[in-house]
Amino acid sequence: MSPDQLSALAAAMPFAGVIGLQVTGATKDRVSVTATVRADLCTAGGIAHGGFLMTLADCAGALGAFLNLPEGAKGTTTTESKTNLIAAAPAGTVLTATATPISTGRRLQVWQTRIETAEGKLVALTTQSQMSL
Repeated sequence: MSPDQLSALAAAMPFAGVIGLQVTGATKDRVSVTATVRADLCTAGGIAHGGFLMTLADCAGALGAFLNLPEGAKGTTTTESKTNLIAAAPAGTVLTATATPISTGRRLQVWQTRIETAEGKLVALTTQSQMSL
């Protein structure tokens, strides 16, 4: 996808803009997004809040599900999401969330998203289900 198309995908999710999400790649088989841990996205001790990490993963998986919608579907919605918080990410850390499909059925899709630091350290692992609307 072109940079303009990637920007349009992110713009379709206004909350993604709140967390500073940038789409860096998007295909039917892999979506990559980045965001920097800002102080206002942290919990005590200046580390990334779990809700921020879950939002980052949800956006990546939702973009992947959108790209895999069956003909006639109008959108997608998250029906279930589970995040394992593995390691702390302090303010200033640039995170990359990479979502890949586990299953892309007609009515339900399952995506797994790895959130990692630039050094490749795993911060969180999310599995989510997306329903086609």
